[in-house]
Amino acid sequence: MKEEISNTSRRSFLKTTMTLPVALAAAPSLFSAKAFADTAAATTGGVLPRRQLGKTGPQVTMLCMGGMMAALSPDYIDIAWSMGIRYFDTADCYIHGQSEKIFAQWLAKYPERRKDIFLVSKDHPHQGPEQLLEMVDRRLAACGTTYLDAFYIHGLGPREYGEGSLEWPKSDAYRKVAEQLKSSGKVKMVGFSCHDGRLPDYLNAAAEGKFIDIIMLAYNPFYPKGGPLDKALDAAHAAGIGLVAMKTMRSTKDVPKRLPEFDKLGLTTHQAVLHAAWSDPRISVICNMLDNVDQIASSSAAARSYKEPLKLAHMELLQETLLAGRRTMCTGCPACEAASKETDFAFHDIARFVTYYEQDGNTDARAYYQALPAAVRDASSVDLAALRDACHAKTNYPEIVRRAERYFA
Repeated sequence: MKEEISNTSRRSFLKTTMTLPVALAAAPSLFSAKAFADTAAATTGGVLPRRQLGKTGPQVTMLCMGGMMAALSPDYIDIAWSMGIRYFDTADCYIHGQSEKIFAQWLAKYPERRKDIFLVSKDHPHQGPEQLLEMVDRRLAACGTTYLDAFYIHGLGPREYGEGSLEWPKSDAYRKVAEQLKSSGKVKMVGFSCHDGRLPDYLNAAAEGKFIDIIMLAYNPFYPKGGPLDKALDAAHAAGIGLVAMKTMRSTKDVPKRLPEFDKLGLTTHQAVLHAAWSDPRISVICNMLDNVDQIASSSAAARSYKEPLKLAHMELLQETLLAGRRTMCTGCPACEAASKETDFAFHDIARFVTYYEQDGNTDARAYYQALPAAVRDASSVDLAALRDACHAKTNYPEIVRRAERYFA
């Protein structure tokens, strides 16, 4: 297959690109995005492998670059382009509202590339799905485009949008909004992102509603098979909804970079996690925070080298490795899903904000935390130790909450 590269050429390419962040910082005047793009395209073999995005979407690259990184710039997007990525994700609030504008700058520089990329943005219709109709023009203007390939409700969940939002993915109101957005030509696919503990409920509602085109969801490959999330993923996939995985790498910060079992496959441990997610045929795309050039190169190489699902033994080894590391987010389990329905305490959100702060250096996490109502941040009546002990991944919620209070309160 032309788009695949050998282990030898991939190792050579990674060795070369690892020096680029230093070069960029030390001598930006010497850096030529076009020269790099030409070299990288010749080395990697063009566009990344693609997958079908639901029943209504196009074929898209199986790797997407998120838009929250501090490194984001037109030249940085150009590097991702040169390594074959054609799927880009942004939102109204990323990088203090600058992320969309950076994509607009890149598109202004390369207008001919708009037709070749899949561009997603998001907004927060707190007054209901109908608000998307007035929001879309602001998102288009900010992104510098006349249409979005997908437009999401950002972070759908009952704490931000109310309990009634659990019905939105099957409501007539949202259906009519989706029809209007698409018939206007301003949006090609309509959906939502979700990293809430009620994710299975939102997936099931979307499957029942039969009008949602695309969902970006917090995903890891090690959720219990046959459990609520697995069944909800089946329902959404059967309904033809394009499923985009996010937060996939959030448990990998402290894992060993190499293990002999994955060396034999030509993969780092982090690349093996990507392969584990792509091993789920229901997942079309992984959306990743790619914080530096090495991560872009490594993740792109992983996409090119993917040929078949990981074997069960490799999946089990990965799970054991991740569970042994220091984590700030549950890898996904029924106990945490059930707890999210039983308590108002925002333990999922707090763990996510601590992750943003510690792993990404995202100081906006403090504002996200403080925007939570005081009542859902109050852990005084919550048995955090019991929550930790029930979690299948034994996520240390008492310690995570202590760190959140120290960082953000």
